[in-house]
Amino acid sequence: MSLFRKTMGFAAIAMSLLLAGCNDNRPQSEQIGYRGVGMVQTTLPATEAAKRAANVVPEAEASADNDGPRMSDNPDYKNIKVLGDLSEAQFTRTMVAITAWVAPEQGCAYCHNVENMADDGLYTKVVARKMLQMTRHINADWSPHVGQTGVTCYTCHRGNNIPAQVWYENPGPQVPLGMLGNHAGKNMPSTAAGLASLPYDPFTPLLSQTTKENLIRVNGVEALAPGGPGKTIQQTERTYALMVHMSNSLGVNCTFCHNADAFSSWENSPPQRVTAWHGIRMVRDINGEYITPLTSVFPDKRLGALGDPAKVFCATCHQGVNKPLYGVSMLKDYQVELGGKPQVAAKP
Repeated sequence: MSLFRKTMGFAAIAMSLLLAGCNDNRPQSEQIGYRGVGMVQTTLPATEAAKRAANVVPEAEASADNDGPRMSDNPDYKNIKVLGDLSEAQFTRTMVAITAWVAPEQGCAYCHNVENMADDGLYTKVVARKMLQMTRHINADWSPHVGQTGVTCYTCHRGNNIPAQVWYENPGPQVPLGMLGNHAGKNMPSTAAGLASLPYDPFTPLLSQTTKENLIRVNGVEALAPGGPGKTIQQTERTYALMVHMSNSLGVNCTFCHNADAFSSWENSPPQRVTAWHGIRMVRDINGEYITPLTSVFPDKRLGALGDPAKVFCATCHQGVNKPLYGVSMLKDYQVELGGKPQVAAKP
């Protein structure tokens, strides 16, 4: 065999091995709707494997008994304002878990003055108390979105002091307008809108306000209509920008929640659309009732360019998968502590 043929043979083998490696990450498609309507979800195996590795649920702390006085009546503890319905063992278990979920490196000192644990001098303690109230509220009152899976501090924090995915009000690019005129909050590509020429901050009007002027549902039923009476093109564009965020946050495309044959039809939509509807309202509730009121508590370094605190959106919990932590419930191991229903002392 000639040297040329040997060289070409080796090249062919190398190319086939290279292509075989590429094929390991070929898109995998799953049909989720009727044939012909294009309702297909596509995943990349390598990407999916990376997501699963990033969504491993930590082992639960050993369970604690319910014996003894409630923390609110325990003379050894002061200034217990949220978890006062727990026993001392349950309270301690919760503190150990929260430390691992939120401040594994700093430990108790991240939220507490270790010389006086009852002291509220650290802003992080005040914030943590409010976040505990929020967690219990979500688990008790937002089952239409979180179901029985529920949430814990780890759902968002994943071992970080600040969740990796949060948002602030976006002041936009600080550039002279000149001949460009008013860019109307768009046409400045941002990751929030998938680098498209859509509004770069759909979150401030849609996830922190609930006025009728900022409704998300603006699907038109007529060609070239902006979404019905009273709706504007600008509102529709904000809606699309938010939908881009939701798609990226859950790692899905539009047909996960919508019927490709009739996007505006609720009757023909998958059930996930109703779950998402409740999720949007849950996020508004969290931002409006639990996070924004803490604005004056946070130091300047924790505020955005416009002086607002870091707020939540879909990505905060989901982080690229349609069910946070792939639907594994951590709450089942912390139902007593974080489930939202006050506990009573065990009978003697």
